[in-house]
Amino acid sequence: MGGIFLKNCIRFIILICLQVFLLKNIGYYNLTIPYLYILFILLLPFGIPNWLLFFFAFFTGLTVDVFYDTLGLHAAACTVLAFVRIIYISVTVQRDGFDNEPVPSLGIMGFRWFIFYATILTFFHHLVLFTFETFRLSEFNYTFMRVISSSIFTVFLILLAEFVFFRKKIR
Repeated sequence: MGGIFLKNCIRFIILICLQVFLLKNIGYYNLTIPYLYILFILLLPFGIPNWLLFFFAFFTGLTVDVFYDTLGLHAAACTVLAFVRIIYISVTVQRDGFDNEPVPSLGIMGFRWFIFYATILTFFHHLVLFTFETFRLSEFNYTFMRVISSSIFTVFLILLAEFVFFRKKIR
């Protein structure tokens, strides 16, 4: 239990630092912006209580909000991401498998499941984030283009990070 906590603390610090110090300055004309920090929420264990998941998601978003000066936009988007994560996992993963596969990673769950998982959760995070950021119906097309392009870029970075740390499930 202590090893999982320490691993997640280190993952949190690394992802937040990468987001704030490196990825904050990477983007394509404010159209494609990567948000790799959401990988922390995606890789939290299956068995985490919902209230703790929501707390971690809110805290992660709030931490990014402090550095981005966005007044709770990331906190709201991460909270929605946590909600969608709960629904997605409850629909796609059997409850009996939690003890054998504690973390929803690429190496454990497989490529197909993980790519759908990362894509859907990233899409909802970006949809909430960019919609609240713009908050104008007149810019729907531009906002939707930002959601799609940023989601693709973020999922690419998530897959890249997962392949770097890929560990095949031992059967």
